[in-house]
Amino acid sequence: MLEIAGKLDRAGFRAIDFTSSSHMAVAVRYFRDNPWERIRRMRAAMPRTPLQFITTGLRFIAWQQADPDFMRIVYRRLQANGIRRFVMLDPMHDVAAVLEAARIVKEEGDAEVMAALTFTLSDVHDDAFYANFAAQLAGSPDIDLFYIKDPGGLLSPERAKTLAPAIKASIGDKALEIHPHCTIGFGPVAALSAVETGAVSAVHVGIGPLGDGSSLPEAGRMLANLAEAGHPVPVDAGLLSEISDYWWRLARAEKLEPGTPQSYDASFLRHQIAGGVMTTTKRQLQELNLLHRLPEVIAETERVRSELGQPIMVTPFPQMVMSQALFNVIGTGRYAQVSDQVLRYVMGKFGRPTRPVDPVVEAAILNRNRAAEIAAEPDFPTLADLRRRFGASMDDEEFLLRAVMPGEQVDAMLAAGPSLARYNPGAVPMLELLRALAARPAARDIVVERPGLRLALHAGDAIA
Repeated sequence: MLEIAGKLDRAGFRAIDFTSSSHMAVAVRYFRDNPWERIRRMRAAMPRTPLQFITTGLRFIAWQQADPDFMRIVYRRLQANGIRRFVMLDPMHDVAAVLEAARIVKEEGDAEVMAALTFTLSDVHDDAFYANFAAQLAGSPDIDLFYIKDPGGLLSPERAKTLAPAIKASIGDKALEIHPHCTIGFGPVAALSAVETGAVSAVHVGIGPLGDGSSLPEAGRMLANLAEAGHPVPVDAGLLSEISDYWWRLARAEKLEPGTPQSYDASFLRHQIAGGVMTTTKRQLQELNLLHRLPEVIAETERVRSELGQPIMVTPFPQMVMSQALFNVIGTGRYAQVSDQVLRYVMGKFGRPTRPVDPVVEAAILNRNRAAEIAAEPDFPTLADLRRRFGASMDDEEFLLRAVMPGEQVDAMLAAGPSLARYNPGAVPMLELLRALAARPAARDIVVERPGLRLALHAGDAIA
């Protein structure tokens, strides 16, 4: 990221969608990278373009709702390190929760706050639902702008033509952007349709191999399509091409599959099952020699989602819904087996469902001993409790990570120290060659020479 940050900063983007608390956890858990340092270094490399952070409001890494005083420190440190734009995404579209989180952000800094209108298809989520939700937020001085977030790629061009103007009419002068995934091919044309209404001022994109697939529309093609439709976009096409070329070279060097345009799949509009969840479920059924029952599980997924109040199929809800559907189909009866996550959802520990849970299903789910145990679970500890546990003098950034992550993972990150590595996609084949040679017992000393370059690897050297 740092290698290309300078060009990204000069290209003319409105913002760079940079990180989230889940992304920060991945940095610690799998890469032993300090996520706070990542933000600082990227901010230093990109002083002009705002770095964006997406959040579900009063949660940090863990899905359990956190103490507001704890979240105050989270938002303070994020802004101090360089986050200049926050996306407030509450999966339940809880107005009070969004407003409280936005207020804390503003009290702890001067970052921009964008409220998410997370799109889905159900008998609840019509244009009036989104317009009403936006209207309740638009009057707050803590909400600067809005965006239509379509994580499932379900927004059709026809629906975009009615939805975007309905929302814009309810938010007045505040800007509206669109974040359209390409899962079934709708993303690029839905974005263009929304722009054509005059309601949308910015389109979210992925660059080069990072676009298309189940991601966002590819930036270069979107830029060309907007220009063809007569819409000027203040992005440097030459720099964008260079940035795209960098990511393509990286994808080839690392053997990473690029995003490709997706074919239309009408069944997705009905079941709304994300690709990763579908793949996992297929594997589970195959291991049980029950793959032939997949159509039953898909049909049951639709039924379970309706009974649970039509949760938006965005993590963690698709995993909950489809797992419950699987239990219902292959178990001893519907809701005979229920996961702890579904129990917590029905108890309201993830927030208030958009539509009440079916009362018969709710009673069936809660009528078990495990429900009483989960109901007795302590709430997220108060800030005072956590300070007593970890010590009042602990650095805020280390404290925030230790409060929500296993201590050994944070220990490993701190022991690794700051990353000093530089990255060049062109060097990857050479490093792979050196690793392969070093793995041969006979290769004690390796020297690679060409005019102007000499690489020497001796026995015992490490190859990063």
